[in-house]
Amino acid sequence: MAVPLGFEIRAVGVEPGGHRIYHRAEWSDALVLVRRGEIELECLSGTRHRFGRGDLLWLTGLPVRALHNPGPEPALLVAVARAPKL
Repeated sequence: MAVPLGFEIRAVGVEPGGHRIYHRAEWSDALVLVRRGEIELECLSGTRHRFGRGDLLWLTGLPVRALHNPGPEPALLVAVARAPKL
């Protein structure tokens, strides 16, 4: 896949039953596509919101604690963001 000039694309996987701690800087300014599997966003309040294949997320500025994969297959997130200016 060709990456448009001025952007970067990153793939992030989460194994079945696994989780990933949310780090604000990792998702800053990125549109995030759930490319495969399911992902649950665990909020600081403890509530969870589930998203599946094809869902598009904006994780900037949200009160998220962690990302979980509740499904039986690996989840794949694809993040597209503007490349940092030099």
